Amino acid sequence: MDTCEADLIARVLVRDDRHAFAELVKLHQAALRAFLRRLAHGDHALADDLAQEAFLEAYRKLSAYRGEARFKTWLFGIAYNRFRQSLRTQREKTVEPGQALLDAGSESPAPAADLRQDLGEALATLRPEEQTALQLCYGEGLSHEEASRVMGCPIGTLKSLILRAKQRLRGLLDAYSPTS
Repeated sequence: MDTCEADLIARVLVRDDRHAFAELVKLHQAALRAFLRRLAHGDHALADDLAQEAFLEAYRKLSAYRGEARFKTWLFGIAYNRFRQSLRTQREKTVEPGQALLDAGSESPAPAADLRQDLGEALATLRPEEQTALQLCYGEGLSHEEASRVMGCPIGTLKSLILRAKQRLRGLLDAYSPTS
């Protein structure tokens, strides 16, 4: 954790400085909302609601933050749990399987339409936990340790999820050959 972030957290904890927490929100809101939008298949309203809930929960539980992980990792864990809770309570707003990973690269030029379709179909065969593990490590750039904390699973489990997902994707996409 950088010293600026640690200073802001200390100001919130010691003086209940809401302006300091507002600065923490500014530092992380874009990345958190983008992560939640990808999980929610581009549903901006749901992502914004979940981000707001995650920030409120982080504010209420900031005294429980021990600094063992980066603040971003801790915050993303709260947001991921909020997302999972929303899936349990509102099944009609579930994420389309695999779309979160397809959207991860939406800032860069789109891949060929046929590859995108094949990849989407292949990703749809993955279990939700495998999709999330790939999204956190490859889409968000978190380390395996950070992603395992976000998902609340042992690091070995996370690595197994990623390995199985990559093997399944490789097998399904072996038939793909781009045409020129």
